[in-house]
Amino acid sequence: MKNLPIEITTFVGIVIALSAILGGQMLEGGHVGTLMQLTAFIIVIGGTLGAVMIQYSLPVFLLGLKLIGWGFIPPKIDLEEVVDLIINWGNTARRGGLLSLEPFLMEMDDPFIKKGLQMLVDGAEPEKLREALEVEMDAYDEHYRLAAKVWESAGGYSPTIGIIGAVMGLIHVMENLSDPSKLGAGIAVAFVATIYGVGSANLFFLPISSKIKTIVGREMVKRQMVVDGLVSIANGENPRLIETKLRGFIA
Repeated sequence: MKNLPIEITTFVGIVIALSAILGGQMLEGGHVGTLMQLTAFIIVIGGTLGAVMIQYSLPVFLLGLKLIGWGFIPPKIDLEEVVDLIINWGNTARRGGLLSLEPFLMEMDDPFIKKGLQMLVDGAEPEKLREALEVEMDAYDEHYRLAAKVWESAGGYSPTIGIIGAVMGLIHVMENLSDPSKLGAGIAVAFVATIYGVGSANLFFLPISSKIKTIVGREMVKRQMVVDGLVSIANGENPRLIETKLRGFIA
């Protein structure tokens, strides 16, 4: 599946969020470097990823990592193109029968569409066609939404891991009360860890999870359009009626 241009809203959103936080820090007379704490970063991000890996199987976790790219370069899902494609098939089948659709198989890159079109050409019963494709749709939806929940879970864990980092920093402070030179570093880690935990959850993990779910939902709409279109062609419905039905999904 070809990709759309870069999802500009993701980049702009990240820039605005970070600029607001860092700008606010500077307006209050603080230094940006104060928020750059490697120890706090390792505690929060490492702890969060570890917790997520405990919750999910390795294939799901790896798919979740892969889907981060969708937040920046989403897959192309053109519903208008799907309508035009199905109407073209309907007109072709109306003139030359279902076997006349066989040449279109070579043009299909999408495995789901290709499978459905192949079943249509092979003369599958409309209800059997719908049943087979909807089983695959359900599997896709469950698999990809579970991968999206990887980042939803990360958004739930990271604030708590941030608190753990804060407590660890305060423990370090208490251990060094007799040495004032070490107190500043411990307090900094304590507060910055909390910022990293809450910030990473609300500025990245949860928004990315929601964006992935939105893309999966749009893909499901596309697939439902394909199923309804192929079943309608199998039932011999008029292409104009099929178009009206499919455009209802877009509206």
